[in-house]
Amino acid sequence: MRRRVFVKSAAVGAIGCAATSVVSAPAIAKDRRELTMIMTWPKNTPGVGVNAARFADNVTALTDGRLTIKLYGAGDVVPPFESLDAVSSGTADLCHSTPYYWVGKAKSFNYFTGIPFGLTAQELAAWIAFGGGQALWEEVYAPFNVQPFYAGSSGTQAGGWYRREIKTPDDFHGLKFRIAGLGGEVLRRMGATPVMIPPGEIAPALMSGAVDGTDWIGPWNDLAFGLYRAAKYYYMPGLLEPGPGLEIIVNKKVFDELASDLQAAIRVAATATANETLADFTFHNIVSLEPLLKEHGVELRRFSDEIVKVMAKHAAEVEEELAQSDALTAKIHDSFISFLTLARAYAPNAEGGYLAARGLEA
Repeated sequence: MRRRVFVKSAAVGAIGCAATSVVSAPAIAKDRRELTMIMTWPKNTPGVGVNAARFADNVTALTDGRLTIKLYGAGDVVPPFESLDAVSSGTADLCHSTPYYWVGKAKSFNYFTGIPFGLTAQELAAWIAFGGGQALWEEVYAPFNVQPFYAGSSGTQAGGWYRREIKTPDDFHGLKFRIAGLGGEVLRRMGATPVMIPPGEIAPALMSGAVDGTDWIGPWNDLAFGLYRAAKYYYMPGLLEPGPGLEIIVNKKVFDELASDLQAAIRVAATATANETLADFTFHNIVSLEPLLKEHGVELRRFSDEIVKVMAKHAAEVEEELAQSDALTAKIHDSFISFLTLARAYAPNAEGGYLAARGLEA
């Protein structure tokens, strides 16, 4: 099968490429194919960038080199938030990202990253794999000529960095806060101004004062980004992003052209990446919290019960309004909430109950 050229240098300006040039890949043997994968985060970003690279390596290993993937970081080919368009049009073959970056195109993408006070990482993976979520996800992506694969989660995220303590719901008034997804609408209703900027611009925005606070992911990534240099109050857990999902999306035409064993390799590599990504984040978040607190003077805080109740009230309103967006979103909402209701009933008898008991022992 003859591979198509990824980007000719003459076309760089036409696609709004942030990089000064992209070198066309060399010709490869007939029985081999090289695909191009872009990301919405910088190369080698802990957790996300690193596991995207592992996915690419796994595909090469599983196919004995018949299928290789060339990886580009955020902005190397297109601006980060134009990545879905790039995969949809065939400018890129794959992308490693998270679905709620595309909610401007379809609000239902929110469910596949996650919703405030919603499913945990393990529960989201269960719904996608066994609760009908994958078929619904593919239905959302069908108009975009894209095939989605679940690529793991960071686990429960942190609640974010603040320059001052947040003691009451009123403390959110007038706050410029970087946040993505439905959490931004929840904070807007609490009086904050949500600001959406790409991951690579988060630290500079916080350092410069362009935002008063920010969420990112958790201790591992937040330590790596140096966010403690600009804000000292660190809130955990993140109630607005309890287990956000990552994705690997593939141009559907490209995927359908692949031999069945190469398609299987992508599916298996995505599943392996999903498992490894959550383990990676879990381990490194655990070992990264102590340095933040002991070496960098970060003050760990938890949102008050009053704040939690107000957040939960607004989150329920936002989610109900989301469900009224269109027929497909309503169908996805019903499936998601049905499983969430079961998960809420089950959790106190499983992980929730165990963690409460382990806390008593400590």
